Amino acid sequence: MARAGIASRREVERLIGLGKVAVNGKILDTPAVLVTRDDVITVDGKPIGSAQATRVWRYNKPAGLVTSHNDPGGRPTVFDALPSGLPRVISVGRLDLNTEGLLLLTNDGELSRALELPQTELVRQYRARARGRVSQLQLDSLKDGVTVDGIRYGPIEATLDKAKESEGNSPANLWISVSITEGKNREVRKVLEHLGLTVNRLIRLAYGPFQLGTLPTGSVEEVGPRVIREMLAQHIRPENLPQGNTVSTPAPIPGRRTSAPIVKGASGSAISDPSRKPSRVRAAGAAADAAAERAARPPKKAGWAKAAPKFEHPKKNFTPRARPEGAEAAGERPKRVFKPREDQFIDRPRGDARTGARPAPRSASGRPDDKGGGKRPFGPKPGGSPFKGKPGGGSRGGPRG
Repeated sequence: MARAGIASRREVERLIGLGKVAVNGKILDTPAVLVTRDDVITVDGKPIGSAQATRVWRYNKPAGLVTSHNDPGGRPTVFDALPSGLPRVISVGRLDLNTEGLLLLTNDGELSRALELPQTELVRQYRARARGRVSQLQLDSLKDGVTVDGIRYGPIEATLDKAKESEGNSPANLWISVSITEGKNREVRKVLEHLGLTVNRLIRLAYGPFQLGTLPTGSVEEVGPRVIREMLAQHIRPENLPQGNTVSTPAPIPGRRTSAPIVKGASGSAISDPSRKPSRVRAAGAAADAAAERAARPPKKAGWAKAAPKFEHPKKNFTPRARPEGAEAAGERPKRVFKPREDQFIDRPRGDARTGARPAPRSASGRPDDKGGGKRPFGPKPGGSPFKGKPGGGSRGGPRG
């Protein structure tokens, strides 16, 4: 019944004592009864389902939670902080109130018991921060075991990682890596206190083949069926071994310190839960509320935000020129009369537009007049030779003077 997820073993014993459990129609009065898969077991007249395949989860337990289903003191428990979508699970061993780190969860009570036994010799790795002074030689003495307050603890591997510098002989904070195989109640704390240290933080990093890794604090992640078959097959009944290679639960999600179900919106997604909305969704909601608040404000006076004009537009008082009578009716535009500027004369020579020089005066034949001071036209000087050389010289090949 515990494997079927009905209740814990102790709760099942209580139900049997109340006469609520029957096998093949016969009410049981003792839990010491052997049953087979063919037997019909009912609770309050309702048949129970078949046993589920073994499943295992890794959980990063934060400090401040009790590893118990019910705490008489009313303190928050690990199982209240788990997501409500998980089935009924039990823990593999325990972590005390102030210890954090890896905690294994499973739906198989037999597997939980097998992994807790010292005979299984699964190594539990811890990292402890303690205040005080200790040497590596003192930590090495724990390899042979130690007796504290009449309780014998087995071999313990302890390594001094680093120490924070302190002034004089005052105590310092130490980080120590500890490996144990028994896992007795508060074993790491009691052994380190026996050496004169005060443990102020304790983190479990590994339990057997399972590591804490980068699992966020308060998150839970299911171990794959293939990993369970490869690492835990010797501790699980063959009929309870999981099949396939995919997990049934989604990726790790933050824990919830409540057993209430997750509220889902119309989309059916857990992200629509108001307590899990991402920041952009909250921002959109805040923007909508702000818009509604602005819309509810009383209207302001008309034109209160309009600035007065600083100047009049130059064409504001423009009056169009009157057209001749009859032109508008005929659809004709008034003709413009060309009027040249006073400095423009058609019969006046313009000269060189670039330099402003006046052209040379011309004679009656139309040739430039040298007397007027104009430039001489292209050609040889008067009385000179058209060839290079002295005036009156002969050809290019003649004698030189």
